Amino acid sequence: MAKEVAIGKRAKISEAQQYMLLAVLGASVLLGVAISLTIHFVKQISFYAEAIAAEEGSIASYSNIIKTTGICKSPKGDVYSDEELKKCDPDSIETSEIPGTLRANILENLAANEALNSVPKEASSSCINPITEKNYTYAELDKIYNDASGATELTAASQLIKSCSALRIIPDALPAFKNEEALLASLNKLFIDSGWQPESLSPSGSSSTSTTSGLNALSVSLSVEADTSTTMNVLNNIERSIREFDIERATIEWGSNNTLTLQAQATAYYTNPSSIVETTQTLTAEENKK
Repeated sequence: MAKEVAIGKRAKISEAQQYMLLAVLGASVLLGVAISLTIHFVKQISFYAEAIAAEEGSIASYSNIIKTTGICKSPKGDVYSDEELKKCDPDSIETSEIPGTLRANILENLAANEALNSVPKEASSSCINPITEKNYTYAELDKIYNDASGATELTAASQLIKSCSALRIIPDALPAFKNEEALLASLNKLFIDSGWQPESLSPSGSSSTSTTSGLNALSVSLSVEADTSTTMNVLNNIERSIREFDIERATIEWGSNNTLTLQAQATAYYTNPSSIVETTQTLTAEENKK
């Protein structure tokens, strides 16, 4: 009888140990699942926080570009709201509303540059003040712009400043793209102003990147055969040209009847169009993924 009781107690103890082991195993599984879920949620939170930070950085960069260029008036906060961007109309903004921006500096400072404005203007009826019957001065152009109201008038006034102020010189001095026809037209005008009518003009057909950052070079051949005075006029007008013609090699020969022959190889320059470079940033939740 005592032996049977002992056996029963052992069986109960063994059963209790089994229940305990199962309980411990279940708790371990639950703990492992909880730890895994915690790590997963921590990674998710970290990823979303990084994504939100990247998005906020992009919004701040776009807002800074819009503000510094003068496309829109400065935002009320640090960045533009959707409502402010919807209401933004670049053609209806006056320079007094965007002080210190790129657009204001161009329309106020560069457009009034006396050195650029000293370059003779081409005859254009759109640049003639109907009251004075002379070319618009910058002060007159600025008054027209400041007096303009509404998008239509401001757009027309802005175009008038671009066409009739010192700003008109910039595309002629340093074009924003390769244009061989325009280059030859500039040379042809210099020749005609010098009293020389060339029989033909053609580019040398070669171009390269200049050692100066942002500039591209375009080679052109010059050939003049005229009297000494005319040939010297050509050289002087090329030297005074608003567009740079860098003469690299030249041969001058005296001929009969007081003629002077000039053979030269020159280089003109142009830039690549400027644009805002848009970059893409990819974020991943796993560090080992790219």
